[in-house]
Amino acid sequence: MTRTWPANLATDEGVLAWEFLDFLRKTAVMKVDGLTRDLAAAAPIATSPRLTALGVLKHLVAVERYWLCIAGAGLDLPSLWKGDPDPSWDLTDDDTPESLIQAYRAEWVNAEALKQRAPADSAADEGFTVRWILAHVTQETARHVGHLDLLRELADGQTGE
Repeated sequence: MTRTWPANLATDEGVLAWEFLDFLRKTAVMKVDGLTRDLAAAAPIATSPRLTALGVLKHLVAVERYWLCIAGAGLDLPSLWKGDPDPSWDLTDDDTPESLIQAYRAEWVNAEALKQRAPADSAADEGFTVRWILAHVTQETARHVGHLDLLRELADGQTGE
Protein backbone atom coordinates (compact mmCIF):
# COMPACT_ATOMS: atom_id res chain seq x y z
CA MET A 1 0.00 0.00 0.00
CA THR A 2 1.36 3.38 -0.95
CA ARG A 3 0.96 6.21 1.49
CA THR A 4 1.56 9.74 0.22
CA TRP A 5 1.82 12.96 2.19
CA PRO A 6 -0.59 15.66 1.02
CA ALA A 7 0.92 18.37 -1.18
CA ASN A 8 2.85 21.03 0.75
CA LEU A 9 1.43 23.81 -1.39
CA ALA A 10 -2.16 22.59 -1.38
CA THR A 11 -4.73 25.19 -2.38
CA ASP A 12 -7.99 23.26 -2.17
CA GLU A 13 -9.17 22.84 1.42
CA GLY A 14 -11.55 20.00 0.66
CA VAL A 15 -8.99 18.00 -1.27
CA LEU A 16 -6.36 18.58 1.43
CA ALA A 17 -8.70 17.40 4.19
CA TRP A 18 -9.47 14.15 2.36
CA GLU A 19 -5.76 13.63 1.57
CA PHE A 20 -4.81 13.91 5.25
CA LEU A 21 -7.57 11.49 6.23
CA ASP A 22 -6.41 9.07 3.54
CA PHE A 23 -2.82 9.30 4.82
CA LEU A 24 -3.99 8.52 8.36
CA ARG A 25 -6.21 5.66 7.19
CA LYS A 26 -3.32 4.02 5.39
CA THR A 27 -1.09 4.55 8.42
CA ALA A 28 -3.65 2.77 10.62
CA VAL A 29 -3.72 -0.17 8.22
CA MET A 30 0.08 -0.32 8.11
CA LYS A 31 0.19 -0.52 11.92
CA VAL A 32 -2.08 -3.60 11.97
CA ASP A 33 -1.03 -5.30 8.75
CA GLY A 34 1.35 -8.18 9.31
CA LEU A 35 0.42 -8.80 12.94
CA THR A 36 -0.82 -12.24 13.89
CA ARG A 37 -4.32 -12.36 15.27
CA ASP A 38 -2.94 -13.07 18.76
CA LEU A 39 -0.60 -10.07 18.70
CA ALA A 40 -3.28 -7.80 17.23
CA ALA A 41 -5.83 -8.91 19.86
CA ALA A 42 -3.45 -8.50 22.80
CA ALA A 43 -4.29 -5.83 25.38
CA PRO A 44 -0.86 -4.93 26.77
CA ILE A 45 -2.00 -1.96 28.87
CA ALA A 46 -3.47 -3.26 32.13
CA THR A 47 -5.62 -0.20 32.75
CA SER A 48 -7.17 -0.41 29.26
CA PRO A 49 -8.25 -4.04 28.72
CA ARG A 50 -10.23 -3.22 25.56
CA LEU A 51 -7.36 -1.33 23.91
CA THR A 52 -6.03 -3.70 21.26
CA ALA A 53 -4.78 -3.06 17.74
CA LEU A 54 -7.79 -4.93 16.36
CA GLY A 55 -10.12 -3.04 18.70
CA VAL A 56 -8.76 0.29 17.50
CA LEU A 57 -9.21 -0.70 13.87
CA LYS A 58 -12.70 -2.05 14.51
CA HIS A 59 -13.59 1.21 16.27
CA LEU A 60 -12.29 3.21 13.28
CA VAL A 61 -14.59 1.16 11.03
CA ALA A 62 -17.52 2.22 13.24
CA VAL A 63 -16.35 5.85 13.28
CA GLU A 64 -16.22 6.03 9.49
CA ARG A 65 -19.50 4.15 9.08
CA TYR A 66 -21.39 6.53 11.34
CA TRP A 67 -19.82 9.92 10.70
CA LEU A 68 -18.87 9.79 7.04
CA CYS A 69 -21.42 7.37 5.65
CA ILE A 70 -24.55 7.70 7.79
CA ALA A 71 -24.42 11.21 9.30
CA GLY A 72 -22.50 12.78 6.42
CA ALA A 73 -23.58 11.06 3.23
CA GLY A 74 -26.97 9.85 4.46
CA LEU A 75 -26.36 6.25 3.42
CA ASP A 76 -28.82 3.68 4.70
CA LEU A 77 -26.35 1.50 6.62
CA PRO A 78 -26.67 0.03 10.10
CA SER A 79 -24.69 1.80 12.81
CA LEU A 80 -21.97 -0.26 14.46
CA TRP A 81 -22.39 1.66 17.74
CA LYS A 82 -25.48 0.00 19.17
CA GLY A 83 -24.99 -0.57 22.88
CA ASP A 84 -23.35 0.86 25.96
CA PRO A 85 -20.47 0.71 26.51
CA ASP A 86 -19.47 1.27 22.89
CA PRO A 87 -19.33 -2.25 21.39
CA SER A 88 -17.09 -1.23 18.50
CA TRP A 89 -14.04 -2.10 20.61
CA ASP A 90 -15.21 -5.65 21.36
CA LEU A 91 -13.66 -8.46 19.35
CA THR A 92 -15.29 -11.61 18.04
CA ASP A 93 -13.51 -14.78 16.98
CA ASP A 94 -13.99 -13.69 13.35
CA ASP A 95 -12.07 -10.44 13.83
CA THR A 96 -8.61 -10.76 12.30
CA PRO A 97 -6.18 -8.19 10.94
CA GLU A 98 -7.23 -9.19 7.42
CA SER A 99 -10.98 -9.06 8.06
CA LEU A 100 -10.87 -5.70 9.80
CA ILE A 101 -8.56 -4.14 7.22
CA GLN A 102 -11.06 -5.30 4.58
CA ALA A 103 -13.98 -3.84 6.58
CA TYR A 104 -12.12 -0.54 7.04
CA ARG A 105 -11.39 -0.28 3.33
CA ALA A 106 -15.05 -1.02 2.57
CA GLU A 107 -16.03 2.03 4.62
CA TRP A 108 -13.58 4.13 2.60
CA VAL A 109 -15.50 3.10 -0.50
CA ASN A 110 -18.83 3.91 1.18
CA ALA A 111 -17.49 7.32 2.24
CA GLU A 112 -16.86 8.26 -1.40
CA ALA A 113 -20.51 9.41 -1.42
CA LEU A 114 -19.56 12.21 0.97
CA LYS A 115 -16.69 13.42 -1.24
CA GLN A 116 -19.22 14.71 -3.74
CA ARG A 117 -20.43 17.32 -1.27
CA ALA A 118 -18.80 20.70 -0.72
CA PRO A 119 -17.07 21.21 2.67
CA ALA A 120 -19.55 23.90 3.72
CA ASP A 121 -22.62 21.86 2.79
CA SER A 122 -24.90 20.70 5.55
CA ALA A 123 -24.54 17.00 6.17
CA ALA A 124 -27.43 14.57 6.02
CA ASP A 125 -27.58 14.63 9.83
CA GLU A 126 -28.58 18.26 10.40
CA GLY A 127 -26.39 20.30 12.70
CA PHE A 128 -23.04 19.39 11.12
CA THR A 129 -21.25 20.56 8.03
CA VAL A 130 -19.23 18.20 5.87
CA ARG A 131 -16.19 20.25 6.96
CA TRP A 132 -16.90 19.55 10.65
CA ILE A 133 -17.51 15.83 10.10
CA LEU A 134 -14.32 15.44 8.09
CA ALA A 135 -12.28 17.35 10.70
CA HIS A 136 -13.79 15.25 13.48
CA VAL A 137 -13.06 11.93 11.76
CA THR A 138 -9.53 13.08 10.91
CA GLN A 139 -8.73 14.08 14.50
CA GLU A 140 -10.20 10.86 15.86
CA THR A 141 -8.27 8.78 13.34
CA ALA A 142 -5.03 10.64 14.17
CA ARG A 143 -5.54 10.03 17.89
CA HIS A 144 -6.09 6.34 17.35
CA VAL A 145 -3.12 6.05 14.98
CA GLY A 146 -1.09 7.21 17.98
CA HIS A 147 -2.54 4.32 19.97
CA LEU A 148 -1.67 1.96 17.13
CA ASP A 149 1.92 3.23 17.10
CA LEU A 150 2.31 2.17 20.72
CA LEU A 151 0.38 -1.08 20.36
CA ARG A 152 2.45 -2.14 17.36
CA GLU A 153 5.70 -1.41 19.17
CA LEU A 154 4.52 -3.38 22.21
CA ALA A 155 3.36 -6.24 19.96
CA ASP A 156 6.48 -6.87 17.91
CA GLY A 157 8.86 -3.98 18.36
CA GLN A 158 8.12 -2.42 14.96
CA THR A 159 8.34 1.35 14.88
CA GLY A 160 8.20 3.87 12.08
CA GLU A 161 6.04 6.54 10.53
